[in-house]
Amino acid sequence: MSIEQPAALAPGVAPPPRIDLGALLLRRWQPEDLAARLEAVNASFDHLHPWMDWLAEPMTLERRRACDEAEAARWPSQDGSCNYGIFDVEGAVLGAIGIHDRVAPRTVEIGYWCHIAHTGRGVITRSAAALTRIALALPGIDHVEIHCDEANTRSAAIARRLGYRLDRVEPRAIRAPAESGRGMFWVKDNEA
Repeated sequence: MSIEQPAALAPGVAPPPRIDLGALLLRRWQPEDLAARLEAVNASFDHLHPWMDWLAEPMTLERRRACDEAEAARWPSQDGSCNYGIFDVEGAVLGAIGIHDRVAPRTVEIGYWCHIAHTGRGVITRSAAALTRIALALPGIDHVEIHCDEANTRSAAIARRLGYRLDRVEPRAIRAPAESGRGMFWVKDNEA
């Protein structure tokens, strides 16, 4: 039996659908992004698959289309997520990032992935920093969290670099091949 958490985002409250960071653009995925998004995920499959439970096998066009259609129907989506593509100035997909309203009252989670061709260039650090600031400025949000497996040192390094504090490490189900079964829960508090 699961206990459903009250939503952290009040009705009508959401981050902006477009965040311009100069050399990077975070924007709500659009239907015309389907092919580029599919290509980016599949090009990065070997890099993402070990950590992403939603990528147990390469993404098919049909599955990507179904996910995109469900996501495009509302902002935030039905599951309380606000998912962005990360693009460069030419419009190439560099990765993805999102705010997920599934943690606890007054708390949202940030999740992300980077296209394998663009890792190690600060893409996720800059995107997560911006989205953290925006999330903490939303009405009713006191905390932003980043969750990752203890073995996922690259994801933990992002949280550490952005000044998140390690709140706890606890056992959790192994959902992807490289996971250790120990989840790290990083928290950034609203200091306003």
